[in-house]
Amino acid sequence: MAGPGDAASAALDELSLNFTYWVPGAGNGSLSGAWYRRNQIHLLGVLLAILGNLIISISLNIQKYSHLQLAQQEHPRPYFKSVLWWAGILLMAVGEMGNFAAYGFAPITLIAPLGCMSVTGSAIISVTFLKENLRASDLLGTTLAFAGTYLLVNFAPNITQAISARTVQYYFVGWQFLIYVILEILIFCILLYCYKRKGMKHIVILLTLVALLASLTVISVKAVSGMITFSLMDKMQLTYPIFYIMFIIMIASCVFQVKFLNQATKLYNTTMVVPVNHIFFTTSAIIAGIIFYQEFLGAAFLTVFIYLFGCFLSFLGVFLVTRNREKEHLQQSYIDFGNIPGKQMLDKIQPDSNSLSYGTLPDGSDSTKSQSGEKKEV
Repeated sequence: MAGPGDAASAALDELSLNFTYWVPGAGNGSLSGAWYRRNQIHLLGVLLAILGNLIISISLNIQKYSHLQLAQQEHPRPYFKSVLWWAGILLMAVGEMGNFAAYGFAPITLIAPLGCMSVTGSAIISVTFLKENLRASDLLGTTLAFAGTYLLVNFAPNITQAISARTVQYYFVGWQFLIYVILEILIFCILLYCYKRKGMKHIVILLTLVALLASLTVISVKAVSGMITFSLMDKMQLTYPIFYIMFIIMIASCVFQVKFLNQATKLYNTTMVVPVNHIFFTTSAIIAGIIFYQEFLGAAFLTVFIYLFGCFLSFLGVFLVTRNREKEHLQQSYIDFGNIPGKQMLDKIQPDSNSLSYGTLPDGSDSTKSQSGEKKEV
């Protein structure tokens, strides 16, 4: 019978076969023919991620357009009864599936920063689709994001790794990941205590909680996606318990991540939440890829430096695109309560955004005078 030592040796042998480390030579650091030949599998992941993020941008604009259309109707129906809104939701699901599949073909440190394509793409699409104004900062931010994306794709860790169940098991019990998880749990508990017990709801605290959960999300997403890809291309991996452990971690971390992100969007402007969340999420994903999957192993210093500079350009691009972007208010002129038995509705109540009250009548009074001069309650 094979003992624990044999199992560990087999896992190490599989890891050595799954890795292709960065080797200095012609074509490294430039989009040459040799670079393309070495990174065909990575480019497939990049293509899936970019297309997925662009589809998400289109879906967000479609959903926003459906809300604006419903708000302009005299008797608006619930948004979930709109075919256009459901079309946006369907496109978002397709885009997220593209991102999910991308993690099965390329490193986390290559796919995660490409989320900037969703933000910048949405800004460009909204100009033509929603007739929003195109600002100089939008053009500059989009240019910087594209430049950063070029550097990220060109200088991301050049490691081709097949993600099998044994590979994930080996990383899951590695001392690097165990130390990382312990530190992350401690930081998460401290921040959660400050948020729940001390009432500290600063945007940094909320989005740091999101980022800590996001690091587990990207680790588990790559593990699940990688094992599915390995099953389709080589050997079935879905019979291993580690697949279902990672699947549960992926779902749970996503649910709680959305919860804290929704809380941040309720308390703060979207123009603040989007860039800060992108920076925090991308940073945590890169750290997770470095620690869990060791994606920078063997990379040259100059390659790492240019990669980080590409991340900085994409961060700056997202900040410029979202900076000072005005909120789009739904064009709802009044709130119609319908006919109330026994009451005469003499007017409709206007929403008052500058008051703590729900709404006021057009003349600011709480009642309306009848023709006889007496006040009649509404």
